[in-house]
Amino acid sequence: MVLLRLLALSLFHVCLVGCQPNSSQQASSPPGEQSPLGTDKLSFPWSRLRLPRYIIPLHYRLLLHPNLTSLSFTGSVQIQIDVQNNTNWVVLHSKGLQIFNATILNQNLAHLSDQVLPVLHNPQHEQIGIFSPRVLSSGQKYFLYIEFGAELVEGFYGFYKSTYKTSTGETRILASTHFEPTSARMAFPCFDEPIFKANFSLRIRRSQEYISLSNMPIVKTVEVNNDLLEDRFAASVKMSTYLVAFVVCDFKSVTATTSSGVQVSIYAAPEKWSQTHYALEVAVKMLDFYEEYFNIRYPLPKQDLIAIPDFQSGAMENWGLTTYRETSLLFDPLTSSVSDKLWVTMVIGHELAHQWFGNLVTMEWWNDIWLNEGFARYMEYISVEATYPDLKVEEYLLHTCFAAVGHDSLNSSRPISSPAENPTQIKEMFDTVSYDKGACVLHMLRHFLTDDVFQSGIVRYLRKYSFKNARNQDLWDSLANTCSEEDFISGKHCYSSGQATKNAYLFAGEHLDLTAMMNTWTLQKGIPLVTVTRKGPRLLLRQDRFLRTVLPSDPLWPMLQKGFLWHIPLTYKTDASSTIHRHLMTTHTDSIHIGEEISWVKVNTDMTGYYVVHYGDDGWDEMTKLLRENHTALSYKDRTHLIHNAFQLVTAGHLPINKALDLIGYLQYETHTVPLIQGLGYLEAFYRMIEKRNEPELTHDLGMYILRFFRAVIDQQTWSDSGSVSERRLRSEVISLACHLDDPPCLERAHQSFKDWLQSNGTLNLPTDVAETVYSVGAQDDHGWTSLLHTYNVSLSAAQKYKILFALTCSRDTSKLERLLELGLEGTVIRSQDLSSLILMVARNPRGHHLAWSFVEKNWDTLVKKLELDSFCIRNILIGTTGQFSSPEELAEVRLFFESIKEQTSQLRATQIALDNVQKNVRWIQRNLETLRNWVNEQMK
Repeated sequence: MVLLRLLALSLFHVCLVGCQPNSSQQASSPPGEQSPLGTDKLSFPWSRLRLPRYIIPLHYRLLLHPNLTSLSFTGSVQIQIDVQNNTNWVVLHSKGLQIFNATILNQNLAHLSDQVLPVLHNPQHEQIGIFSPRVLSSGQKYFLYIEFGAELVEGFYGFYKSTYKTSTGETRILASTHFEPTSARMAFPCFDEPIFKANFSLRIRRSQEYISLSNMPIVKTVEVNNDLLEDRFAASVKMSTYLVAFVVCDFKSVTATTSSGVQVSIYAAPEKWSQTHYALEVAVKMLDFYEEYFNIRYPLPKQDLIAIPDFQSGAMENWGLTTYRETSLLFDPLTSSVSDKLWVTMVIGHELAHQWFGNLVTMEWWNDIWLNEGFARYMEYISVEATYPDLKVEEYLLHTCFAAVGHDSLNSSRPISSPAENPTQIKEMFDTVSYDKGACVLHMLRHFLTDDVFQSGIVRYLRKYSFKNARNQDLWDSLANTCSEEDFISGKHCYSSGQATKNAYLFAGEHLDLTAMMNTWTLQKGIPLVTVTRKGPRLLLRQDRFLRTVLPSDPLWPMLQKGFLWHIPLTYKTDASSTIHRHLMTTHTDSIHIGEEISWVKVNTDMTGYYVVHYGDDGWDEMTKLLRENHTALSYKDRTHLIHNAFQLVTAGHLPINKALDLIGYLQYETHTVPLIQGLGYLEAFYRMIEKRNEPELTHDLGMYILRFFRAVIDQQTWSDSGSVSERRLRSEVISLACHLDDPPCLERAHQSFKDWLQSNGTLNLPTDVAETVYSVGAQDDHGWTSLLHTYNVSLSAAQKYKILFALTCSRDTSKLERLLELGLEGTVIRSQDLSSLILMVARNPRGHHLAWSFVEKNWDTLVKKLELDSFCIRNILIGTTGQFSSPEELAEVRLFFESIKEQTSQLRATQIALDNVQKNVRWIQRNLETLRNWVNEQMK
């Protein structure tokens, strides 16, 4: 093809065109000769967002000196580069840095020029270009030396300032980093793309009252002058820039060693040191587990985990120095609930999985970030199930997949592997699709291939691409055991790609092309709906794209269905045996012989597959009958899956709401917590949407119905922390909802507990499972609310602070809600890192519903400045504050606001997701409100 060939030629000669002076510039001089500088005539030599590929960084020697008094830092970096085309220019990344000077040296460290080298800036692309009057010769190595400085950032990216308060009220300062995806360039000039892996040798200067941490251990500390020390760190392994990290702080640590000799330390603010012990136990267990599971040694001598007081995301996997939000690392037995414990365990499992998936093997570009995040999310479940089986983490995987379905069934979803070029698009890739859908697709694949085949395939993948970069295709080849012809000829244990379809796994009597199958899950957006209909001895199957925003009767429907087809690994069980049957569906319609004597069939066993199932004709009546008469014939996962699918089909217009409500009628016999919570969750969701509309009668009746229906479950709950993890989770959910529905016994017990807590001056430790509910009830009067705000201000437990903040936002007094929002915007009492959570908590309150949205409209520019437009916080605010709007008027208001900010948000998918959600709610109300009203009236007779 002509276009491709031209592109290849232009890439080959890029240094003669893209990197040389434009028409006003000098042409390249022969290697070794010096050309005149003509600085005033130089224009930026590179026009693309991605850096040229012909200069490869090999080793960074980085010196940093942060000043925690002036809140600034200076530094220098010497980068050894390998030049692969003749050029006069070195183009790399820099953002917000002041470049003091730049020089280029040859391999003998001799300067190539005795003149100051011009440094050109392209702020739009966050790049600098350094011009060398002497041509850098292809095949030679050079040293690029740059001195720079900047202020410590006020936000959450780059090299930024964080603070914490001691119990005496003193404010202490620390400096920390967060670079993923594109912020290493804010701390030092670098080739800030994942493909440019290099070694890093760091030196950090600090005063004596602080310590410094980085990816590697300190090998030496030298005194620079009286009060200034320099920590010199060992050279790192080869890694991408986004994984570099350093912290200067006065924290304390607790340390242990893994069975293979890796030193593990947990760091936290001195007064929170006692909350680090659980994390240490988890981290040691997890590292031991991963070394065994991946059969690859952790390649660094140490792994530090540190709780940063100001941290926007949950955690970050920097190699050897993982950074965490305090709620994601610290565990206080007195104030942290069992859910907090599970969260800490899963986050540590996630970040330590990244030490292999992401750090050892890194995606080639951000379009495949799911190779990092989907795997790490899935490994949370595998690792926690193996190391802490009592936490019952497998019960949560269903909810991860339900979250993915919720997002993926909107037309505004995207494929797992999507184009992303600029920093905004790249940051948007860190979403439900990469994490949750990625994990659920891997879960489906693992069950399809079997555990052993899946595990050996990913070990093969990790071994082959260690310290390198990989793409989607490389994973499929490793799982199917295929390789390049070159590998095959050299005798590697793999199949040639030409033999892949012949030699890969036999499945349902057919050969499998794993790439073709997995491309249907990663290269197209959405989720399939499989409609199942019984016809004599056969099961008729049809697949469509599952959409909750457009009905089959809508004129848009055919266009939105066009071109979508998945290779679906179906599983099903019948009443005839406990066998799990398998069938690979690769066409729009299909059929399976199951026999005449079968009375029921349940498709998608234990929801191991990522697809929604609709039972045609009277199939849902059969499922309702089965659950009523013999619900234990199905596993708890299958029962939960049926409840989820039924209500999703209601939203999508495939099933009347009364059918789904009849289905969950069996829950009065249910004893497993997961289906109970699922069914209760849908009723609560309807209640919370309707209480925000002007529907007082229906709100009251639905609340009364929920209390009556779940009376036995509510009455069984004890106000304690006893029982299994599952029982404790149910307790938190049920008691919280009962009090929200003004259940008199619940309110009475909560009031008494809160009164006791107040009288003890906060020294009484409430049962952690019910503390949030007790605080929420106590926050309804002025004294209770003020006392809670005071406790929030002085508490050293991040877990307790989160529960109290939620309780404060439950107030029915709108002036208090307004005060909280103002405190969040101001950022001292309520940290900026918690602002987006605060806004969403207020939006959840019927009294704060429109208040939160108005606050976002009014303070939009300030929010963007504080949190950054492309952050997941802004995304959550846009989607979360509008998530319960359900009227055409609210939809019009949201549209109008989004129209007013469209210049800013044109690249954000979040606005379209928010609109899709509101539209879905409007249609849900139009279709289901009257049916729901009639159904509730019938139940209340």
